[in-house]
Amino acid sequence: MMKTAMERIGIVGAGMTGATVSSLLRAECADSKLLVLDKGRGVGGRMSTSRCVEAKSSSVDLGAQYISITEAYREKHQRFHNELISAGVLKNLTCEIEGERNQDSSVTHHVAPEGVSSIVKHYLNQSGAELHTSQHVTRVDIKGDKVELMSDSGVSYQCDSVVLTMPVPQILQLQGSIAEILNSKPDVKRNLEDVSYSSRFAAGLFYNPSTNLNYSWAGKYITGNPCVRFVSIENKKRNLTDSELGPSVVVHTSVPFSLEHLEEDKNAIVPTILQHLRDVLPELPEPTEIKGHKWRFSQVHKAYVNSPGCVILNERPLIILAGDGFTHSNMDGCIESAISTTEAMLKVLASKSNI
Repeated sequence: MMKTAMERIGIVGAGMTGATVSSLLRAECADSKLLVLDKGRGVGGRMSTSRCVEAKSSSVDLGAQYISITEAYREKHQRFHNELISAGVLKNLTCEIEGERNQDSSVTHHVAPEGVSSIVKHYLNQSGAELHTSQHVTRVDIKGDKVELMSDSGVSYQCDSVVLTMPVPQILQLQGSIAEILNSKPDVKRNLEDVSYSSRFAAGLFYNPSTNLNYSWAGKYITGNPCVRFVSIENKKRNLTDSELGPSVVVHTSVPFSLEHLEEDKNAIVPTILQHLRDVLPELPEPTEIKGHKWRFSQVHKAYVNSPGCVILNERPLIILAGDGFTHSNMDGCIESAISTTEAMLKVLASKSNI
């Protein structure tokens, strides 16, 4: 554990990167106050798990579906993987994913029985961070030796250091001093503007316990349909056997379909998704409840140049930009960014303590 000055560290984004950063910082800076803000009503970011309101059904993963670990990361991030597996947060994926593109036998696949957001919750719980959801940060200002985070509801938070983990286009939309700093660093700003993401719609379908979905697969990649790209039977994917919960299904659209309809409301596009789903799975029964979601920023298509893990935008006070936009879009990409961010922050904090 490194001895550093008492700090209030603000982390914007309660997704995988933000949660892992908060956990790593807690281990290294036990006395620091950690604050995590997220614009959503819950945590998880693109590792989002949604529950039904009325149907007594299992939850759905509207974002990441399962965790694939390459041989290189299995060695590099072994302590993270082992911890999640030991805690029961991750288990081996034992069901069939039909049409899986990655046939590399060295890649292992894992599933989160409680939904992928449970991975994020695991690290947030470890950190003991002060968490505020429904706080959409729209302004970042430097006030003396502090950084002020301002939400769209007018609530402000004073921090000594800040880590911004939201999608890069949202960083570029921030108002306040941060916009002036970006304009003063044209190379950094240009590299940020070059980061791009794919977009997707998702729909969660919930069924009552009496519903039976008889498919040999738990997940299926769809080809030949202009809308539907992936379908998962969530309870089967997670190997859940609770007879008191009904099945649930999640549908992800293709990137071309999503780009074509990107400016449409998520609920307005759900009937179109369901119509295409009936073409693919005509025997699928009508759900009791449906939830739609739009991922304007889904997977990173083009990352920040050279994938540095994070970028120090301002050193005093410290502002770090992080997230999968600085690596790549999967759990290990987020862990990689979190490690880089923590190392960069500890280096700056240590130098402050020595002044």
